[in-house]
Amino acid sequence: MHLDDKFGRKINYLRLSITDRCNMRCVYCMPADGVEKVGHAEILTYEQFLLIAEAAVSLGIEKIRVTGGEPLVRAGVLPFLEQLAKISGLKQLVLTTNGVLLSEMAQELKDVGVQRLNISLDSLQPEMFSQLTRRDLLPKVLGGIAAAEKAKLSYKINMVVMRGFNDNEILDFAKLTREHDCTVRFIEYMPTMKDENWRSLVVSSQEILQRLNEHYSLHSVDRGALAGPAEEFAIAGAQGCIGVIAPLSGHFCRDCNRIRITASGMVRTCLFSDHEFDLKPLLATENIADIAGTLKHLVLGKPACHSLNSLSAEYSPFTMAQIGG
Repeated sequence: MHLDDKFGRKINYLRLSITDRCNMRCVYCMPADGVEKVGHAEILTYEQFLLIAEAAVSLGIEKIRVTGGEPLVRAGVLPFLEQLAKISGLKQLVLTTNGVLLSEMAQELKDVGVQRLNISLDSLQPEMFSQLTRRDLLPKVLGGIAAAEKAKLSYKINMVVMRGFNDNEILDFAKLTREHDCTVRFIEYMPTMKDENWRSLVVSSQEILQRLNEHYSLHSVDRGALAGPAEEFAIAGAQGCIGVIAPLSGHFCRDCNRIRITASGMVRTCLFSDHEFDLKPLLATENIADIAGTLKHLVLGKPACHSLNSLSAEYSPFTMAQIGG
């Protein structure tokens, strides 16, 4: 079964945010003092997330990414992931993490069925890492990456490139793919919180590739059927790959294949849309067919694209922890 929107895009990717809590305070993700936490009663239970996942897979969703906040801070996450991995028809179960808790959990994540990690890491320099995350935890993250490699758990590193902060580390991150069998993805800065000077922070994917091409010989890499929005390349002779994600300059909306569920049960068919649908009343019925029917209807209303490049883009500021990174 295929789940298509009215623009003919095949929607096969579901992102589940299981918590709005996080053990970091990244500058582009949330304010220094955090965000107002959603009450415990408003956060979906694991049983409710499983209902959503089963309904989505019945429609044709093939890939589920578990996100947060930081998903590994939520108690009971390992048994939940194990149950997700067992859903018949699900082809990929992946997880996004900041890596802080990976050193203790990497092998268990592999054992319960997680197939790949996306690890958020924006600087390899301790001082800049602390400035961007407001936490002195770089050794923990690097230890977590080492633990993932030891567990033979495939991973990608996501770097949000910000001019004047970490853009001088682009080559250092690319070098990681020469020494490690991983993918490093450079992501254009997105104005989720509508900072006044956000445009000055953006380093376009074209500029990133230009800088890389000045030092390395790159060749294109074919992406898998369930791949996200990255263009992928490899340095000649490297073990891993490089990706660039261009939500602003590349307008990847034409290939968007995803929908999102927030920790409080709100469905978003576009990250930069204020339109949300509350699934909680429907989840109380525990009727998978009804949940599936609602998701199918919502996908038909998925917008063609966002309007981030417009100075008058109409969306409310939000933190990624609230929506699901």
